[in-house]
Amino acid sequence: MSRTQDFFTISDLAREFGITPRTIRYYEDQGLLQPRREGRMRIYGRADRARLKLTLRGKRLGLSLAQIKELIDMYDGRHDSAPQLRRFLSVLEERRRTLEQQRRDIEAVLDEIGMLERQCLSLLGHDAQGAEAARQELQARVEAAAS
Repeated sequence: MSRTQDFFTISDLAREFGITPRTIRYYEDQGLLQPRREGRMRIYGRADRARLKLTLRGKRLGLSLAQIKELIDMYDGRHDSAPQLRRFLSVLEERRRTLEQQRRDIEAVLDEIGMLERQCLSLLGHDAQGAEAARQELQARVEAAAS
């Protein structure tokens, strides 16, 4: 399929982007795509293809469909993209904060898993001193989390 063609079927787009026709229909139901119809057949134009590409990029970034639609709709047909870019920066900053918090949460859980593994290994090895140190570490973490 040539990217220079003007019209695409749902199968063309599904194949190109590695998604199902059902996904494309769902994006259409959400107002992200607006194909024209010829009988029962959906005909997607270049603008729909671009919107689908942007939608998939937004999904990879972890944006909601509502956020993606808002950003795409802000640009649709306008030549002044400054408001869209400012909003996009705001959405990206919010997403970054969320991901950084998730990273901190994951690191905390991994640290706790490591401590529990050490405690289990100490108990299995009948290392009373190591087990007691791991127990104290766990107790300190529980108390720190409670405050």
